[in-house]
Amino acid sequence: MRLIQFLLTGILFGIVMTKSEAISWFRIQEMFRFQSIHMYGIIGVAVILGALLHFWLKKTSLKNSLGKSFSFKDKPPLYKAALFGGTAFGLGWAMTGACPGPLYVLFGHGYWIIGIIILAAILGAFVYGALKSFLPH
Repeated sequence: MRLIQFLLTGILFGIVMTKSEAISWFRIQEMFRFQSIHMYGIIGVAVILGALLHFWLKKTSLKNSLGKSFSFKDKPPLYKAALFGGTAFGLGWAMTGACPGPLYVLFGHGYWIIGIIILAAILGAFVYGALKSFLPH
């Protein structure tokens, strides 16, 4: 049953990404060139929705699909790892024209060349795992 929940969530995510044009290379380039506010609107809605859900989960006693309670840890105001990670994320986004979530949506749309970028992202995750103890956390 949990796999069906994940599948339906992924399908919904793909539909939202496609209909909002968040998977469009041209929309992403417009954003990086400050030619359109379309993507900034999508990101802004996601940040506001994420913040509201975060506060709501903190106030309620909801449990995740495994039956565990949600827990949140505070981080310092200037989090060095976020600076390095955000820079790497932004560079990858600018070079490929897609952030990680839409990569899978593009692959699902039949753009098979995105598979190379997905493999590179997975390789990057493994490299991070290997270097994790040497990085600021």
